Amino acid sequence: MSGQFLFDGPEDARATLLLAHGAGAPMDSASMTAAAKALAAAGLRVARFEFAYMAERRSGTGRKPPPRADRLMPEYREAIAALAATTPLVIGGKSMGGRVASMVADEYLDAGEIAGLLCLGYPFHPPAKPDELRTAHLLELRTPALICQGTRDEFGTREEVAGYPLSPRIEFLWLEDGDHDLKPRKSVSGFSAADHLKAMAERTRGWIESRLDGA
Repeated sequence: MSGQFLFDGPEDARATLLLAHGAGAPMDSASMTAAAKALAAAGLRVARFEFAYMAERRSGTGRKPPPRADRLMPEYREAIAALAATTPLVIGGKSMGGRVASMVADEYLDAGEIAGLLCLGYPFHPPAKPDELRTAHLLELRTPALICQGTRDEFGTREEVAGYPLSPRIEFLWLEDGDHDLKPRKSVSGFSAADHLKAMAERTRGWIESRLDGA
């Protein structure tokens, strides 16, 4: 990881969210920034970080494709250690970032170091490749998890995900007509992107509070 964080939200928040970016866009992309601002407005402390390959793109020293998700697990562990959160920690991220977090979550849950996992647009499969599932490790996931997913996400629609055998620890917030960035077509759904981000943030806050209160 680059060693730097972007922070949003009150320093005295009850919980901290550590979020990684998706495969193709940096931690300060429009989508990541909008999600972080919405979560901060709901009273959560948000820390965003960047994997090294993306930081190299930013510096102009590299344009390499993203590494395989499992090869980013050490960097996610480094980010958790570097953040050294002093309040209950929830890890996660956008798309690939959430996937990587989900791959390290149980080890940190077992160590008592995290309270949960938040995935914003989980990449259940590559677009147009519904048979190439990325769910094997989610069958036995022990970490309480919230996945916020648009119903028309090309990485996993509501209809597709309904047929997957997933851990009962995983909860979903389905956002009507949302795409991979949770954005709906307002003319179709009647909702705006801001509506969905607010719903995501409020559900996340309530879900985290229920975890901390022992639900």
